[in-house]
Amino acid sequence: MNIIYLHSHDTGRYLQPYGHAVPAPNLQRLAEEGVLFRRAFSAAPTCSPSRACLLTGQSAHSCGQLGLANRDFFLQHPERHLANFLRGHGYRAALCGFQHLTLDSRTLGYEWIAEADPPGSRGPEYRTEAAVEFINREHDRPFFLAVGYSETHRVFPEPGEAEDVRYTLPPAPLPDTPETRYDMASYKRMAKILDDQVGIVLEALEEAGLAGDTLFIYTTDHGLAFPAMKCTLTDHGFGVSLIMRGPHGFSGGKVVDGMVSQIDIYPTLCELLGVEPPAWLEGRSVAPLVAGRAEEINEEIFGEVSYHAGYEPKRAVRTQRWKYIRRFDQWPTTTMPNIDNGPSKQYLMANGLAERRVHEEALYDLIYDPNEACNLVNDPAYAEALAEMRGRLSSWMERTDDPLLRGPVPMPEGAYVDSPDDSHPGVSERDSVTQWLRRERLDIRGESGVISGR
Repeated sequence: MNIIYLHSHDTGRYLQPYGHAVPAPNLQRLAEEGVLFRRAFSAAPTCSPSRACLLTGQSAHSCGQLGLANRDFFLQHPERHLANFLRGHGYRAALCGFQHLTLDSRTLGYEWIAEADPPGSRGPEYRTEAAVEFINREHDRPFFLAVGYSETHRVFPEPGEAEDVRYTLPPAPLPDTPETRYDMASYKRMAKILDDQVGIVLEALEEAGLAGDTLFIYTTDHGLAFPAMKCTLTDHGFGVSLIMRGPHGFSGGKVVDGMVSQIDIYPTLCELLGVEPPAWLEGRSVAPLVAGRAEEINEEIFGEVSYHAGYEPKRAVRTQRWKYIRRFDQWPTTTMPNIDNGPSKQYLMANGLAERRVHEEALYDLIYDPNEACNLVNDPAYAEALAEMRGRLSSWMERTDDPLLRGPVPMPEGAYVDSPDDSHPGVSERDSVTQWLRRERLDIRGESGVISGR
């Protein structure tokens, strides 16, 4: 069985297969032919930690990826990366585009590498062409192909004719204003660019005759790059798309409502391949959900943030009914660096965003408050639920030896973040990625020669 892991930036669940007015016909077809997980979650709703969790099967503080690679936070145990693990079981591992975990992709286990160009220099077509080139090679063993797109990361393109600003609805956490409608229309335009590339990869797989024996995994790192979404622990922040299509029952347009975390993907692959799962894995296989043998595999799932553009330590636990979020920092107001800049942020900035107080603790009833807007922590009627969720979170932090239990999490040497009140973090994050890629451009040699800078 071949495996393709195709991931996008900052897409959440705001796509056609999840019922949103964001056309994505290729991902819709993938869902109709595969399995769509409606309650899938990132283990850490920031770019590098999210990917590290998925690809090691661990929480971010367990695998050591506590911040962004472009700010010099790096994966502590690259030998645990899925590509290295699969190579040890006879796979050829290939990378096309972003991996966002380390400066040298070879340490992760990739043999055939098409380096990600700096954002905006060639666009997504470069990554797609490289993926198609790899798919069309002759393969004498199964392959693991990771295809990483910067879409739908800001900066968004101008809306096209198909994205009429007048008839666009902003994401649920935001007010309906001209600024937020324009912002969402721009996102829709970029989502179309992403979906077009997905379609090309899927078509190449079909034409190569490999679709039937390939598990195709589409997901994203976290929620949209809008205020109250990306880098938050509400479902708007760590809820993600997850669509899987391929052998072993991942077919037929199934929809799964059981909660799954991205750390469950690694043990799922172990089960499908019939190999012993490594001892460090923290997740569970989703195969029982797909086969209909279980309605749930997780009574609870967890999410965390330590560093993004700024330091904002917080942890969360979610059940089907409740969400509990706790912050561990000293800042009483919104941490501005962790909100990407754009029209929506600027609108909220003009209306007092920087002075908005944050909750040290929050408890939400997800049945009656799905947007997580009404904090029940101080309501005595919910004291029992609060105690239970506090206990679930504390037990997990102790079980996984969370460094927050010992105080503020230190940064690795050389890493850097913005100050808590920086009001323009979203401008710098993409620029810093660009500068990092240009500065650290590697002459990477795979089996087919120099692929980077092709």
